[in-house]
Amino acid sequence: MNHFTLPTYTSPDFSDLANAPQARWEAVQKKGVAPLDFHAMSIFPEYFHVQDEWILPRQSRMDCVPVLRDNKTIDVIEFRNLQVGDLVGVGRTEDGSEGILVHTKGFPQTKGEADVFAFRTGRSRETAYSKDYDALYELLRHEHDHGHIVWVLGPAACFDHDSRYAMAQLIEAGFVHALCAGNALATHDLEGALYRSALGQDIYTQQGYSNGHYHHLDLINHARRAGSLEKLISEHNLSDGILHAALKKQIPVVLAGSIRDDGPLPSVIANVYEAQDKMREQARKATTVIALATQLHTIAFGNMLPSYSVLPDNTVRPVYIYSVDISEFAVNKLRDRGTLTCTSIVTNVQDFLVLLRKHLVS
Repeated sequence: MNHFTLPTYTSPDFSDLANAPQARWEAVQKKGVAPLDFHAMSIFPEYFHVQDEWILPRQSRMDCVPVLRDNKTIDVIEFRNLQVGDLVGVGRTEDGSEGILVHTKGFPQTKGEADVFAFRTGRSRETAYSKDYDALYELLRHEHDHGHIVWVLGPAACFDHDSRYAMAQLIEAGFVHALCAGNALATHDLEGALYRSALGQDIYTQQGYSNGHYHHLDLINHARRAGSLEKLISEHNLSDGILHAALKKQIPVVLAGSIRDDGPLPSVIANVYEAQDKMREQARKATTVIALATQLHTIAFGNMLPSYSVLPDNTVRPVYIYSVDISEFAVNKLRDRGTLTCTSIVTNVQDFLVLLRKHLVS
């Protein structure tokens, strides 16, 4: 039995803001350029006083700007996507005094009691994560049918036979609704399917193959000759792995290119802003995000996420973010970049995936 329930959101008390002014809006004069004194969004729910109503944007993103539409809805837009005539919110106070209220206490706080001075209040390799795992199992069982689970994967997820198998099993069991990664994850996962290696090392024994350093390059070449990942899988009769499971399940796979890419594979998006737009599509839908062993990709996706999501029935719920890495520095970096709602777990990602499969996939 799953005991998970979403926490209840408490809207702001607007009774003290009866005399608050209407939010101010100024038109964009030049494409891609916001007015002076533009309001930059945070990760928290933010309300704008419009025609005597307090309006909450349904989809938000940190460091972007609010744009008022004719029907009193508010879109949150990147600077580069601003169009001439867009009405951008201006004002930099957050207490309602300019018609803008940032609400940081919508969800119950569960930190418990603690002395002012206490040991082990951070997240490190010495932290006990048992409670975090148990909470994650229950969350994912709930999200399987009621949420949108996005995974952000680094190549370490496919360097080991067991973790690669575990991730594929999680996809097949419905615990993955979208996958965001780079050229490396897809390359080495497909290398594992074709050669049983990752960067030339056997994915089970970790022993190197003779000329194994050619494996990923040969894989990329085969894929480019085939013209697509689907055709590569078909032509070479590949039957296992993360990409095989994702494409078979027909879940969205966003592969964002990098300046350091080999090849790259077909399906890798070379234009950074096109890749960001595709990732943003998934960030808009995300209710839970699990990011494994990819620091820059994790920060990029994490910074697209607000702390909340508005469901079709107008229920406001939290967005859960997990950052998992063997490096304390890597998992804490996302928090340093403003994503304060992230739960960090310092562990080997192979062990993490195997544990999740063990508890979630029958």
